[in-house]
Amino acid sequence: MSPAATRAWWLAGALCLAVVAFDQVAKAIVEAQITIGEQIGVLGPLELTLTHNRGVAFGIAGGAGAPLVIVTVLALGVIVYLFSRNPTRPWMWVATGLLTGGAIGNLVDRVRLGHVTDYIDLPPWPPFNLADVAITAGVILLVGLYLLDGSREPAGE
Repeated sequence: MSPAATRAWWLAGALCLAVVAFDQVAKAIVEAQITIGEQIGVLGPLELTLTHNRGVAFGIAGGAGAPLVIVTVLALGVIVYLFSRNPTRPWMWVATGLLTGGAIGNLVDRVRLGHVTDYIDLPPWPPFNLADVAITAGVILLVGLYLLDGSREPAGE
C-alpha cells in the first residue's frame, strides 16, 4: 500500500473514532440530564428532546432488531469496500470516516440499548443525533464525489 493510501486509511479511521466518541459522549450527557420527552429550548426552533428510536431514520422499521443490525454491518462493509477501491481520492477519507463513524455510533446504541438515542429536535424533522448528522454529511459528500467524477470528461478527449 502506498504511503498516501496508508495515510488516507489512518485519517478515515481517526475521523471515524472521533465521530463515535463525540456521539457517544453527547448521548450519555443527554441521557443523564434530560428525561424522555422533555423539551429544552436551545436557539430559535432548535430544541433538545430525548427520544429512543427503535427504527432507522425517522423511526422507519421500528423494532427490526437483529435484521437492522445485520443491514447496518453490511452497509459498513460496502462503505469500506468503496473506500478501499481508491482511498487516495480527494475527500474520500472524510466521507468514509463520517459514514462509518455515524453508523458505528448508532450501531453501538442499537446493540447495547436496543434503541438509538436521539435528542436534536429541529422541526420539521423528527429528533436525530450527532451520528445521524455525520451519516448525512458523509452521504452528501460521497454522492458529490461520485457525481463530480461522472461529470468530468475522460482524459484525452
